[in-house]
Amino acid sequence: MNIKGIFYVVTKNYMNTAFGEERWKAFMTQLAQKDNYFANKTLMAVTPIPADKLIVIFDEMCREFFNNDKTQYAMFGKSGAKFVLSPTGPYKSYMLAKDARQFVELNMPKIWSTYFDGVTFTSNFDNNTTHITITEIQMKNYYFEGLVMGFNQQAFKIFGEKTTAFKVSSIAAGDDDFRFQLKLKDS
Repeated sequence: MNIKGIFYVVTKNYMNTAFGEERWKAFMTQLAQKDNYFANKTLMAVTPIPADKLIVIFDEMCREFFNNDKTQYAMFGKSGAKFVLSPTGPYKSYMLAKDARQFVELNMPKIWSTYFDGVTFTSNFDNNTTHITITEIQMKNYYFEGLVMGFNQQAFKIFGEKTTAFKVSSIAAGDDDFRFQLKLKDS
């Protein structure tokens, strides 16, 4: 499975703003020494990055910048959604849904396929709750859970709805799939 490089580009911009460009460059130099994949590699928004390599970046960022706090994946997902789904973002058209059901059932799968190849993503909306299931994930890493939940919560916030997230199953805990719900608040 590959993940589109937009995740890298958005995260790089966030990290440059938060920690400075020099610290980011030093981080990437160290990363290239640990993993040759990153040596002399130009990662652009459209670059397909193998999922295991992108996970290396995020895991190392959590270690280097956030005292190994893997809960930061949700923050990466939220900052990514803020950028790409904003009124000036490249994927702003996904936010033009007329209601929550259309957003969940038509646009969320499109957002997923914009970023990921492979893996099955399904989402439905029932009783003011979004049900999301991700199957066929080969790697068991918290990355998918934290980033995807954070991204989708922020997407709903941009859409004008606040949510509470609930995990139903967890690949990080050893389940075969990742299922979570986003319950609309004040519904």
